[in-house]
Amino acid sequence: MRIEVKYGDGREVADLPDENIGEIVHPKELPPVDEGRLLEEAIANPFGSDNLDNFLKGAKNVLVIVNDATRPTPTGRILKEINAHLESSDVSYIIATGMHRAPTEEEYRFIFGEMYDRIKEKVVAHDSKHSEMMFIGTSKNGTELRLNRKVMDADRILVISSVEPHYFAGYTGGRKSFLPGVAAYETIEQNHKLALKLEAQSLRLKGNPVHEDMEEVVHALRDKRIFTIMVVLDKDHRICHASAGDLKRAFRGAVKKADEVFVVKLKEKADVVVAVTAFPYDIDLYQSQKALDNAKYAVRDGGVIILVSACRTGVGPETFLNLLGSANTPKDVLDKISHTYKLGYHKAGKMAEIGLKCRMMAVTKLDPAIARKAHMEPMPTLQKAIDTAISELGPSSKVTFIMDAVITVPQVQ
Repeated sequence: MRIEVKYGDGREVADLPDENIGEIVHPKELPPVDEGRLLEEAIANPFGSDNLDNFLKGAKNVLVIVNDATRPTPTGRILKEINAHLESSDVSYIIATGMHRAPTEEEYRFIFGEMYDRIKEKVVAHDSKHSEMMFIGTSKNGTELRLNRKVMDADRILVISSVEPHYFAGYTGGRKSFLPGVAAYETIEQNHKLALKLEAQSLRLKGNPVHEDMEEVVHALRDKRIFTIMVVLDKDHRICHASAGDLKRAFRGAVKKADEVFVVKLKEKADVVVAVTAFPYDIDLYQSQKALDNAKYAVRDGGVIILVSACRTGVGPETFLNLLGSANTPKDVLDKISHTYKLGYHKAGKMAEIGLKCRMMAVTKLDPAIARKAHMEPMPTLQKAIDTAISELGPSSKVTFIMDAVITVPQVQ
């Protein structure tokens, strides 16, 4: 059987006997809907909030918080839909970069689409190290909560985000626009250290300490007037759900739809799992790691995960890679984290946990030395990776393909 998977601007191809095919997994196929109508209905019928016009009435300083280019959120489409509502207000925009770098010019245009030329003078990127911050409290987990001053100065806050599974926050969206989105570096570092806890995992909110911190930020902002527009996208990045209004209530509705789209049942664990990282998550290794984390649910102990990701801009924040490269084994990585923590070490810890369970290979445009530093065996092609895995694990090995592994969460029945 010939199988093609996305790889940067092109494809990787593998031929393998039918008897070696396990399962081929996509986010669920949904019938197309009228995206504009979904947005209109959500905005006209917000959860627990005034409608958007009433929310904006009398506003002096409206701040719109939007995702950066590591998310597929259709920010430009949403802004175009609500532009008429915003025209009479003094509006500025902030990119919720968290601890990521500021967008490039190309990425700004990806985020805002045709709206960018109209609003670019009003757009700033959050800088977790250099933006002016304000202290708003300490979470029950001990995280010191500091947010960008622009958030605290605004008299209206409009949050635009998308919701999908997240490997340690449970889900993206909503409260994540504040933490890590517009939080101080030290706040993000303290919060992300909690990702090393067992309870910090995909699809889990209750008892998840990372999510709890994020919720406490929202609670600390309870006197702020906040309106959200949240969407869920299907596998083709089309809007299949929209909810608006109160941030917590809109988020709950989006989470329910995200489960419907992105949680996929498997019959059994496979010997080999091909974890395909689709655009835009293939931006770098830092983001692509999330594909490995979801693939771990689909592979048997002692099996192989093959990461397929172009890593278009390289590694991303390198702290996690430097830690991985400083250790001889995955266990050494975890031992080092137990003695000291820096932001990014949670990523190394998650990769090390996978390395204790199975072998990792990588089909990527990164320098092979970088893949080895990350405890992954570089492979020149997907075909070579699969052939190598089957030759080592046995001729009857089953290979499962997860075609959008960053956002697809497999659950073995």
